[in-house]
Amino acid sequence: MQAKTILIAGPYRSGTGDDPVLIERNLKALEQAALAVYDKGHFPLIGEWAALPLAHATGATAPGAIPQSFLYEVAQRMLRQCHAVYRIAGESRGADMDVQTAKELGLPVYVDLADIPPVT
Repeated sequence: MQAKTILIAGPYRSGTGDDPVLIERNLKALEQAALAVYDKGHFPLIGEWAALPLAHATGATAPGAIPQSFLYEVAQRMLRQCHAVYRIAGESRGADMDVQTAKELGLPVYVDLADIPPVT
């Protein structure tokens, strides 16, 4: 299998009440999933890796100040450059939207790391 660009979809702000500690915990879970995908030989992307610097450029510096619609739109644009989605556990409207879009685009959606084939 050739390397694929895989969007990691999961909670970022969901269920945190905008508590920075909980948001950081969610981001770390996304990053750990990204590392696991990378270790399989693929190129992982997380929407927040692009959305947060862009949001900061607009002047929004606190997670609660970044509109969800902005985060969703960045992930949706990023998704259109990907070959698959890896949906990690946790309630997230944005991640569910990513999965729905991926299915509409005919992209594979993985919910278990073991199902992502390694690059050979």
